[in-house]
Amino acid sequence: MVILVTNDDGIQAPALRQLKSALADLGRVVIVAPDRDQSASSHALTLYRPFRIERPEPDVYAVDGTPTDCVVVATHGLIDEAPTLVVSGVNHGPNMGEDVFYSGTVAAAIEGALNGLPSVAVSLVARRSDEVDWTEPARVTRSLVDAVLHHGLAPKSLLNVNLPWRGGAAYEGIRVTKLGQRVYQDSLITKTDPRGRPYYWIGGDEPVWVDEQETDFLAVSEGYVSVTPLMLDLTHHQARAEMRKWRLSI
Repeated sequence: MVILVTNDDGIQAPALRQLKSALADLGRVVIVAPDRDQSASSHALTLYRPFRIERPEPDVYAVDGTPTDCVVVATHGLIDEAPTLVVSGVNHGPNMGEDVFYSGTVAAAIEGALNGLPSVAVSLVARRSDEVDWTEPARVTRSLVDAVLHHGLAPKSLLNVNLPWRGGAAYEGIRVTKLGQRVYQDSLITKTDPRGRPYYWIGGDEPVWVDEQETDFLAVSEGYVSVTPLMLDLTHHQARAEMRKWRLSI
């Protein structure tokens, strides 16, 4: 069995090696990750330029592209044996609520699911990477991967996992959650460079999450590992039934 490990933090992220070590007893672990930070790249594919792939060591590949590129090349011939499962992470920073639409970490797991592979995205809710010991997040990930291998996942679905940073304290447990909601306060910030030309930042205050039961935000805030099953069918089936009453015509 080949377990494909990827991320959006880049090939130098320390969590990759820790995760490879934790998963090693389950099968052959192959890392295919971007050669630099690709956070918030969502499901982008590199289509309009060629890209390079380096192999700094056996079963470790650095891709000049996005997390989705990494899964595409890994499942279409880069590796001499097709992957059986995809693990994306462990990401440094949360991917909860609406974050899943922006996250390169989650996008890589989605690409795995689109290719028919059981896939898990894992993120650690911590701000400072220099204070993080990745041993425990990797251990929890291995336990969840073992459960996925035992029970399986429905086609075109994946798990989105968020672990609280506990500073060495034990987790309270695991909760199976739903995606929460954030209240965003983004704004367009306009500045002027030394040559008088405008440039722009997307900024604003930190978003706050809606206090709601059974969400990923609440679970993590209370010290629990949040496991949210996601499905790739975005069709709003109730809306389809309602829209049939519109009697649309051209």
